[in-house]
Amino acid sequence: MDRGRSTEPLKLREVRIANRIWMSPMCQYSAGQDGVPTNWHGVHYGSRAVGGSGMIMVESTAVGPRHRTTPHDLGIWSAEQIVGHRMLASQIKELGSVAAIQLNSAGRKSSHRQPWVQSGQNSAVPVQDGGWVPLAPSPIAFGKLTAPAGMTAADIDDVVDAFAAATVNAHDAGYDVVEIHAAHGYLLHQFLSPVSNARQDEYGGSLENRMRLPLRVAKAVRDAFPPEKPMLVRVTATDWIEGGITLDEAKVFAKRLARLGTDLLDVTSGALAADAPPPNRQGLNLDFAESIKRAAGIAVAPVGQMADPDLLRDVFESSSVDAVIIGRALLRDPYYALRLVGDQPKEYWPSQYHRAL
Repeated sequence: MDRGRSTEPLKLREVRIANRIWMSPMCQYSAGQDGVPTNWHGVHYGSRAVGGSGMIMVESTAVGPRHRTTPHDLGIWSAEQIVGHRMLASQIKELGSVAAIQLNSAGRKSSHRQPWVQSGQNSAVPVQDGGWVPLAPSPIAFGKLTAPAGMTAADIDDVVDAFAAATVNAHDAGYDVVEIHAAHGYLLHQFLSPVSNARQDEYGGSLENRMRLPLRVAKAVRDAFPPEKPMLVRVTATDWIEGGITLDEAKVFAKRLARLGTDLLDVTSGALAADAPPPNRQGLNLDFAESIKRAAGIAVAPVGQMADPDLLRDVFESSSVDAVIIGRALLRDPYYALRLVGDQPKEYWPSQYHRAL
C-alpha cells in the first residue's frame, strides 16, 4: 500500500500529529477499583505508539466514580489517577506519538461486567456486589442493565463540572488532546437521542433542548483546556433506529460544536440500544464523516470498520476526511499502522527493528 496522504502531518491548534492513522480509544477494563492506569495500560499503549499510530487515544476514561461503565474503568478524578496518567502520557510521547485521552460519562450503559465475564456488557453488577445505580436523562434501562435514575438539574450541573475538572486533570497529566465522548449510547448521546431522552424540561423534546447538556459540556471542556491544545468530540451520525438521531440533526450539532471551538469531529454511528447494532460493512461512517465535514467546516475522522488496507488506500487517495481512527485492527496488531507501509519500510519502522526488515 502506498501510504500517500496518510503519512502527511496534521496540525490541530499547536499540536502536530505526525501522520493521519490514529488509534481509537478502546476500553481495556483493566484498572483496579482505584481507576489508576496499570502496567497493562503502559504496555498496551506504548506498543501502539511504537507501532506507528500518529495519535494514541487513551480509552474512554470516567470523569467520576458513578460515570464508569465497569468497576475496572480508568478514571481521572483523583490525584492518584493523575500520577498514573502522567506516566502513561509521558511514555506515549516519548515513543513518538501524540497522547490523547477520551473523557466519558457512561449514563445508563453503566455498572456492567467486563466483556469477558458472564454476559459481559449485558450483565449488570448489583449494588451489593460493588455496582451502582446509573444516572441517565430518563429512567429507561439499556437492555438488561440496572434501570437508571432520571437526572435532576443538580445532577446535570455536576456532570458539566466533572467534565471540566477531568479536563484540567488531563492537562496536568500531560495529555496533548482531549476528546469528549458524545456517541455510542453513553450519557451525552443519551441526552441527544429522543429514543433515550423522554424529559419534559429544557433538556428534552426539541433538538435544541436535547443538545443543551452536550453543548454545555463542550464549552466547559474547551474553556478548561489550554487554548493551544485541541479538543475533539466523538459524534454519532445516526442511531440506526426509527425515531432516533438523523444525519440532519447530527449536522446541526456539529455546526454548534464547531462554533464552540471544537477542532475535529470523530464520526461514528449506532450503539444507542442493545437490539440495534450498526450494519456490518467496511467504511460504514466514511460518507457520514464527509457529509458532516461539509456541513460544519472543520476537520473530521471516521471511526468504525476501517481496517481494510484497500479501503484506507482509497480514503487517502480520494476522500476529504482528515484522518482515520482505527479500532479493532490495532487490538489485533499493535504494528498495524506500520504494516501499511509500501516498499520503503525502513523509512517508518523504528531503527531497532530494521534488521528484521
